[in-house]
Amino acid sequence: MAGPIKRSVMIAGHATSVSLEPIFWDELKRAAEAEHLPISALVAQIDARRIGDADPPNLASAIRVWIMERLLDPVRNQADFQ
Repeated sequence: MAGPIKRSVMIAGHATSVSLEPIFWDELKRAAEAEHLPISALVAQIDARRIGDADPPNLASAIRVWIMERLLDPVRNQADFQ
């Protein structure tokens, strides 16, 4: 299993670094394509939800959880973007 890869993503006009394993980057790309969004826009949506939590996780963790939730329950999670 390959280790995390750090990439820069623009959120609200500023760059932030996110470290994810390649499998998560691949799935994030697929999800962004399915939603017809750039990866940065999808990450911004995930970030907005994350910071709304009482005890927000770090961004990479929030992305991993979002991806797993999407894969485990795709019907419910597609409704989140409509």
